[in-house]
Amino acid sequence: MNNELLDNWLSLTHIQMKINNELEAVFQEKYDLTLKEFYVLYYLSLAFNKRLRLQDLPDLVGLSQSAVSRLVTRLEARSCQTLQRSACEDDLRGVYTSLTTKGEEAVKECIETFNQVFLAASSENSKKQELLKLINKL
Repeated sequence: MNNELLDNWLSLTHIQMKINNELEAVFQEKYDLTLKEFYVLYYLSLAFNKRLRLQDLPDLVGLSQSAVSRLVTRLEARSCQTLQRSACEDDLRGVYTSLTTKGEEAVKECIETFNQVFLAASSENSKKQELLKLINKL
């Protein structure tokens, strides 16, 4: 039985998980943010007018609707003033989540940290060699 594809997939997810854990630890320590919270802020920074419907965020960040709602509520409750909610004018059941100016500044700072941690983590010799082997197999 040839398990090469599965073995490659598991190797890739293992590398991703290690880097993800390193990013998570740094974001918790430095910004008191989870990686998913950062992803929400990041996607809001990319959106037109820096806002998205709350119902659009789950697919972007890989969480359920209720988990995203709790995440946004946590960010609002912290008084970090990075985002704000508002009702949709077109659909009273809908809710927009918007990135504030303070949120935009936080995203820029977080992106710099992300890049530093990712580059450092992915350049570690063992991970780099494993990635190169996987790339050559593909």
